[in-house]
Amino acid sequence: MRTIVHLSDLHFGRVDYGLVDPLIDAIREIRPDLVAVSGDLTQRARTAQFIEARRFLDALPKPLIAVPGNHDVPLYNPLARFLYPLVKYRRYISKNLEPFYGDEQMAVVGVNTARSLTIKNGRINRRQLDRIRDRLCDYPDAVIKIVLTHHPFDLPKNSRESDLVGRARIAMEALASCGVDIFLAGHLHVSHAAHTGERYRIVGYRALVISAGTALSIRTRGENNAFNVLRIEHPKVGLERYTWQPENGRFIPSVAESFERRADGWMRIANEALHSSD
Repeated sequence: MRTIVHLSDLHFGRVDYGLVDPLIDAIREIRPDLVAVSGDLTQRARTAQFIEARRFLDALPKPLIAVPGNHDVPLYNPLARFLYPLVKYRRYISKNLEPFYGDEQMAVVGVNTARSLTIKNGRINRRQLDRIRDRLCDYPDAVIKIVLTHHPFDLPKNSRESDLVGRARIAMEALASCGVDIFLAGHLHVSHAAHTGERYRIVGYRALVISAGTALSIRTRGENNAFNVLRIEHPKVGLERYTWQPENGRFIPSVAESFERRADGWMRIANEALHSSD
């Protein structure tokens, strides 16, 4: 079995600092095989915010991979935004915008969907898809294949279609032939898990799409701060949402879901509320 802690939307520069140490403690207690961070490590891509984010990442278990989000591109400095959009991310977080982790049970590839020409939205291009395929296609079916982005490939109800990653359908069709199992993302500050069958309707293919809420930002949207824990044991995946419980001063599992890969793709087989986050 492999365990992944999936964090997103840290937004250093606008965080609840009372959650930082409890979050680190919770992740250390889980002892994950991998920590995956799906973007927006900072609020406005300022140096001090990246330094805070770096300090936080250094306190987490390793290995760790991360990808940028749209907030990690400067907003108020046009020269930096268009000429050097991720220079501070590369300096303080990682020079590698397409990080990779692989072992005998899982293969995880990160993709940068943040763009200078958009304020909020993101996209994926064909060259990136080719590189993902080069990384993942040769892995056998017994290895769970995962793509990590900031912008999501599916949305919870009542979301705006513009929040989808650009070229999502093209990407899904290209990656279906590789048998990608899971798409991890953030961006919406809302926890969400579903399969791709309803939106994309690719014959014989259903992947899991899993979004994490914001782990630390004060900009919550109807749910407490949260992060995801994936427990992978082919052909099953367990998903736990750890939610901040202010009355306990801890992140506590609040929802547990189970998924299984069948002949025509992934399906939810169980969903249980463990603890109310209201």
